[in-house]
Amino acid sequence: MIDGFHHVKLPVTDVARSSHWYQRVLGLHQTLEFREEGQLMGVILRDPAERMSLGLRREPDRAAALKGYDPVAFAVATHERLRAWRDRLDGLGEPHGGIVAGHYGGVLVGLHDPDGIELRFYTEDTTAEDTTTEETGS
Repeated sequence: MIDGFHHVKLPVTDVARSSHWYQRVLGLHQTLEFREEGQLMGVILRDPAERMSLGLRREPDRAAALKGYDPVAFAVATHERLRAWRDRLDGLGEPHGGIVAGHYGGVLVGLHDPDGIELRFYTEDTTAEDTTTEETGS
């Protein structure tokens, strides 16, 4: 459901925990892992359509510095797809802030990974009638 190709790198405190979360929540699968002196230091995850890759690297200090910040936003084509992401998160029991009107289109806000880094989904689609704030998620 992610449109376009994206390559994103994020610091995390615990690679295995974050990898599991991103796989469960975003539907990604692991394609590569990096080990240094026997310790898991990073992974590469991809979406099923091979349109996005996400690199997670063990960097606790950087992950802590990004807590509460939203360095990643995933583009989706339509409001319908944005609502599908909201519904997926609700089904998984993942808290989020719902869909709000963006500067242009809509934004699903308030989803946080295990380190508290915020992820957003957005659409530039302005054809939907519901570009105002919608109900918030769990």
